[in-house]
Amino acid sequence: MKIFVYNYREFDEAEYFQKFSEEYNVELGICTDAPTMENAHLASGYEYISIITSRIDAQLMERFHEMGVKMISTRTIGYDHVDIEAAKKFGIHVSNVSYSPECVADYTVMLMLMSIRKMKRIMQRAEMNDFSLPGIQGKELPNFTVGVLGTGRIGRAVIRDLSGFGCRIYAYDKFENESVREQAQYADLDTIFRECDLITLHMPLEEENFHLIDKEALAKMKDGVVIINTARGGLIDTRALIDGIEDGKVGAAGLDVIEDEFGLYYYDLKSDILSKRDLYILRGFPNVIVTPHMAFYTDQAVSDMVKHSIESCLLRAAGKEDPWAVI
Repeated sequence: MKIFVYNYREFDEAEYFQKFSEEYNVELGICTDAPTMENAHLASGYEYISIITSRIDAQLMERFHEMGVKMISTRTIGYDHVDIEAAKKFGIHVSNVSYSPECVADYTVMLMLMSIRKMKRIMQRAEMNDFSLPGIQGKELPNFTVGVLGTGRIGRAVIRDLSGFGCRIYAYDKFENESVREQAQYADLDTIFRECDLITLHMPLEEENFHLIDKEALAKMKDGVVIINTARGGLIDTRALIDGIEDGKVGAAGLDVIEDEFGLYYYDLKSDILSKRDLYILRGFPNVIVTPHMAFYTDQAVSDMVKHSIESCLLRAAGKEDPWAVI
């Protein structure tokens, strides 16, 4: 079995690729860069490719098809960076991976606490030896009514964690999970927008929920609502969010993802001028925390991502059922 790995990271993934390739008797081809039209030829002779959050558009999909690629496995839960329609057209299978939900759940609760306790401003002031109190009085999580949008594995882990704080919890998902009802109450979006002090997003990005939180949704929310997003940036209309922060509708936001982040995160761009005006604006607000898509990033998650990507390719090659198959 041969798998070509793009976006191969020496500093964190290498030990797991070595471990699991030896365990499963897999021959690896390696490229540390993202797949492009210029380096696609490196995967010649490989029917299976592993990537991360690098965009695979129709042109690149066609190129891989011409080379005989049968499957692309993304070492991520989300797969909106892969042109699924093009994959269907060219007969290329696509799969994602799963990993421990605890990494994102932990990070989500951290962003909630940092947002409601005004930790960004506290830390900024402390760096300048400003130890004054005005403007940094926080709130307590047990006093919040929280809306959890998406009750998959991560959403359920967040609900479990929040229940320990004593929050009142509403949940929304088009596919309701019976176990959620033990700790949260399912409700429609309008109810959640109207009743919740804090809303956290845990949905995959699909056409039907693109800009789920937009100007109209924000207008339905409580003044001072706190919004947390560790899912996908496209779930929120960034311009509407900025307007909501500026007019006080949004009291705080904790964002681990933003719109159009492809090609931005996981690279050293400190000397570059970024054409990401909205990112600069968001980072400038004292009540907004923006982190570079880090919620997943733990040792357990990296191990799971590598292992499941390899396993997914092996299952497809063997003609067996693949629990991570997208198409």
